[in-house]
Amino acid sequence: MPFAVLHDPSHSRFEALVEGQLCVADYRRDGDVLVMTHTEVPPGLQGRGIAAALVEAALEHARRHGLRIDPRCSYVRGYMKRHPEAQSLHV
Repeated sequence: MPFAVLHDPSHSRFEALVEGQLCVADYRRDGDVLVMTHTEVPPGLQGRGIAAALVEAALEHARRHGLRIDPRCSYVRGYMKRHPEAQSLHV
């Protein structure tokens, strides 16, 4: 099932509404750094690549805006380790 990932700067998160359930990757901005603090996908939706899509959207946002990523969230940290192209964004 396709879904759209949106950036909601008013809530400091990237989000997707999937089957009526909100999935999020939260961050806080610290200067030119997005401190990624939490990623959450409801249990019934896990394993569909939703969390990865949220993180990819955050990384692309950082690239476009000249920002770096501080992966405090364990999922984001693991994602960045598995994707060498993301290392240039790591603080």
